[in-house]
Amino acid sequence: MTNRLPIRRALLSVSDKTGLVEFATALAAHGAELLSTGGTAKALREAGLKVTDVSDHTGFPEMMDGRVKTLHPKVHGGLLALRNNADHQAAADAHAIPPIDMAVINLYPFEATVAKGAPRDEVIENIDIGGPSMVRSAAKNHEFVACVTDAADYAALTEELGQGGLSLETRRRLAAKAFQATAAYDAAIASWFAFADQQEMYPAIFPVVMRRMDTLRYGENPHQDAALYAAQARPGGIASAELVQGKALSYNNIADADGAFNLISEFRDKEPTVAIIKHANPCGVASAPTLIEAYEAAKATDPVSAFGGIIALNRELDGPTADAITELFTEVIIAPAADEAARAAVARKKNLRLLLAPLLDPARIGFQLKSVSGGFLLQTRDNRLVDELKIVTKRQPTAQELNDMLFAWIVAKHVKSNAIVYAKDGATAGIGAGQMSRVDSARIAAWKAKEAAETAGWPQPRTIGSAVASDAFFPFSDGLLAAADAGATAVIQPGGSMRDAEVIAAADERGLAMAFTGLRHFNH
Repeated sequence: MTNRLPIRRALLSVSDKTGLVEFATALAAHGAELLSTGGTAKALREAGLKVTDVSDHTGFPEMMDGRVKTLHPKVHGGLLALRNNADHQAAADAHAIPPIDMAVINLYPFEATVAKGAPRDEVIENIDIGGPSMVRSAAKNHEFVACVTDAADYAALTEELGQGGLSLETRRRLAAKAFQATAAYDAAIASWFAFADQQEMYPAIFPVVMRRMDTLRYGENPHQDAALYAAQARPGGIASAELVQGKALSYNNIADADGAFNLISEFRDKEPTVAIIKHANPCGVASAPTLIEAYEAAKATDPVSAFGGIIALNRELDGPTADAITELFTEVIIAPAADEAARAAVARKKNLRLLLAPLLDPARIGFQLKSVSGGFLLQTRDNRLVDELKIVTKRQPTAQELNDMLFAWIVAKHVKSNAIVYAKDGATAGIGAGQMSRVDSARIAAWKAKEAAETAGWPQPRTIGSAVASDAFFPFSDGLLAAADAGATAVIQPGGSMRDAEVIAAADERGLAMAFTGLRHFNH
């Protein structure tokens, strides 16, 4: 006994008519009667195909500007009747409801209508009612009906029709895609009503639809499975970056690449800048007149940690910079573009991944989603920039100190808390990340700067005469004093501690210039 379903009657009603005529021609060639509506029927007739209007099939005309045409027992009865249920068949016979073996449906272009900025009435009119109803009816009864919602399936289905009909496995797969399609459609509508129409930020039900972009080799560790999903059709950023060459990205590669991409996007409109990320933390960031100078300065911050890192650039990758980068083992390079010389240089390292993605506006709005046991945390992106600095010490910062303070502040935003970043002359001098104590972060960053100086043969670490940024306030003066001991002369921090007066006094005693931002950048 075969589980293949011959298609004797097919209902076609689509907004996107890509591949429609070819698929309908194949259905007709295999003996299927074609039922259709409106513009779909017109397109099929113009192609020379014989079509029965749904209004002729049901005996009722389309009405109410086409809002009511397929919501009829002869349509849904034909889709929902169980062919192996005697009561269903008796009802179908009594009411002259012939079976429909296939529904080919795609829905009104709701998202495209919203995207083009259509007025509210037009948006509402593009909420499909009959289409999702038919999709759900056909998909529910997939044991006896094939529900086709994706034009990308037409070619494979055409081939399978020649094998005597569609298999049960195929019909189950189509049903799964059909319910995914209606779920995504309903989520888009719910999102528009909640966010655009009602201006809610956190609706009672938060509709999220994610589309799988890739299945990964494994997760954070080899015993974990993983996949990459995008929350939008055209998400931008790492989720839709072009992989020019190199082996497939791992879970950790993508996570680190995203951190590097978000950091380098902060410098989208600034001078050439390079960021090196290792295990979700920057280990070196620098701006310079050229990319290669920025790369060398960023690497010098922590050349040991740079080994096996992710390198992000805010300019088109050029040949000399690519040559320099490929001298060091690197997992991923991310840039907005790459010239031919750069591509050739990277190609000499067959496993090195080159990702191209336009940088995004760092001030863009959006949400961040994080899983917790049994649920999710949702928050807006940390897209705030410094509006105004308040100098709280007796000494004002010099122009160079001010530039380095702001540079360090941007980098600190992307370092795991507790974060301490020393910067000098537009480059990081030392980075302390993820410590339970802020003073430990300050000391670790200074220690790494001293080690980098010894490796490079410099007379002193670059923390001497540097500016230091702290992602949150100094709760005691010890962290600030550790930074001063490392040679920092200027400090930028949020302020707001109960002991701010004590910290300011300590800064004045050491001759430091200190600015409060009134803005915290925890990154957990």
